[in-house]
Amino acid sequence: MAESNLGGKIRAMRRNHRLTQVDLARRLGISPSYLNLIEHNRRSFTADLLVKLAEILPVDIKAWSTEHDGRRAAELLEVFGDPLFENLDVLTTDVREVAMSHPHTAEAILRLYEAFRHSRDSLQNLAGKMSEHGGADSAHPSRFPSEEVSDLLQRHLNYFPELEHGAEQLARDARVEYSDSLFSSLAAYLERAHGVAVRIERTSAMDGALRRYDATSRVLCLSEALRRGSRNFQLAYQVGLLTQRAVLDRIASDPLLTSDESHALCRVVLANYFAMAMLMPYDPFLRAAKLERYDIELLGHRFRTSFEQTCHRLTTLRRPGAEGIPFHMMRIDIAGNISKRFSASGMRFARFSGACPRWNVFEAFHTPGIIRTQLSQMPDSQIYFEIARTVRKESGGFHSPRTQYAIALGCALDHAKDLVYAVGRDLSSHDAIVPVGPACRMCDRLDCEQRAFPPLQHPLTVNEHVRGVSFYAPLRT
Repeated sequence: MAESNLGGKIRAMRRNHRLTQVDLARRLGISPSYLNLIEHNRRSFTADLLVKLAEILPVDIKAWSTEHDGRRAAELLEVFGDPLFENLDVLTTDVREVAMSHPHTAEAILRLYEAFRHSRDSLQNLAGKMSEHGGADSAHPSRFPSEEVSDLLQRHLNYFPELEHGAEQLARDARVEYSDSLFSSLAAYLERAHGVAVRIERTSAMDGALRRYDATSRVLCLSEALRRGSRNFQLAYQVGLLTQRAVLDRIASDPLLTSDESHALCRVVLANYFAMAMLMPYDPFLRAAKLERYDIELLGHRFRTSFEQTCHRLTTLRRPGAEGIPFHMMRIDIAGNISKRFSASGMRFARFSGACPRWNVFEAFHTPGIIRTQLSQMPDSQIYFEIARTVRKESGGFHSPRTQYAIALGCALDHAKDLVYAVGRDLSSHDAIVPVGPACRMCDRLDCEQRAFPPLQHPLTVNEHVRGVSFYAPLRT
C-alpha cells in the first residue's frame, strides 16, 4: 500500500471510532503532534505502530489496499462524469484525494449519487406508466439489488470458502459420481436424504419455468428443454438451497444488502456458486484448468458445464495458496446492458454508465459462437488480455425466445502467456493493442472516433466549420 494514502485512512478510522488525536496517541505511545503529522502524511507509520493500532482498533486490511482505493476512485470519477456536474471545476486529482484520504466521505458521495439515480429512474418509470395507463397504480420504486449483490461478490473477491467446503463435504457424504451418472447420483441423494423426488416434465407443463420446486409435495420438476449439463446444475442448485441454508442466510445478512430483493437475489447467486463448486470441484478443476491452459470449451466438455458457467468458475479460484489466474468477467446483452460483472484483475468496470464500445465483447455479437481475443489498454496504461464469445439462452421449442449475451473474460497481460488463446500471438506488439476505457466520461482519449460524450476534464467545444474524427474530438484552429 502506498504510504501517501495511510495517514488519511488512520484519521478516518480514528474519527469513525470517536477517538481524539490525544486519545489515540496516548494508546499508541506517541505524542499527539506526531500522530497529527502521520495523519497528514508528513511522517511514516512504522510496522510496530501498525501492530499497536490493530490491537486498539479493528483494522480491515482489505479496506486499506490500493485495489480498494482504485475501485472507489474509479467509481467517484464516474459519478463526477455525470453531466449534472459538467459546469463544476472538479479535478481528477481532487477526486482521487477524496477517495484515498477520506474513504467514508467518498462512500457517502457514492451512496447519495446512487440514491439520486434510483429516484430519477423511479420518477421516469412513474411518468411513463402514468402516461401509458393514465394512473400510477402499477408504478413502483426502481431498485437495483443486482448492484448490491455485485458489490458483495467483489468484497469477497468472488470466493466463499464455506460454500467450497460444503460442496466438497456433500460430494463425499452423498457419494457423488463425477461421470455420466452424475444426474442420477444427485437425484438419488435428494430422494434418500431429503425425500425430494425429481421429475422431468414436458415444456408445456412447466408454464415457462425451467425448474420448479414444490416444498409441500417435495417434488422438483425440471423442464425437458434443459440439456444434460443444465439439468445437473439445477439439481446441484436445489441441493445447495436445502443443505447450505445457514451459510446462505449468514452471507445474505450482510448490511451491504438493503432490501428484501437484494437478500433473495444474494441467496440465488450463492446457491448458484454452490452448484458450480459441486459440478467443478475446486482442486480437480484448478488442476485441469492449468493443464489445459484455461481452454474454456475443453473444460466445459470435461465437467459438463456451459461456457458461461465455466468462465464464472474461473473467477472463483481464489483459495489462498492455490489460486488460479485472477480474471475479470462481464456479461452484456446486445444493447450494452451489463448484467454480470466481477474483477480480480484490476480492470475497472463502469458502474453508472455504459461500457466502451471498443471492447471486443461488443464485436462478439458479429461472430456468434466464435472466441475473439484482444489486447486492451486502459487510460492508466494497464494492458489486459481478453477473450469474448456469445452465448445463447434457449428455453423451449420453435416459438421460444432465444436470448443472446456476450461473455468477456480477461486478465492482466503478464498472465496471458498461460492461456491457450495467446498461443501464436505477439503479446509484445504495440500494433495489436486496442485503446479502451471504462466509459466515455472517464476516458481522456480525445482522438477516439467512437466517443459518445466529452471527457470529464475537457468541456465540449464546437466549431461548425470543422469536423473532427468525432463530434467531441478537439479541433485544430
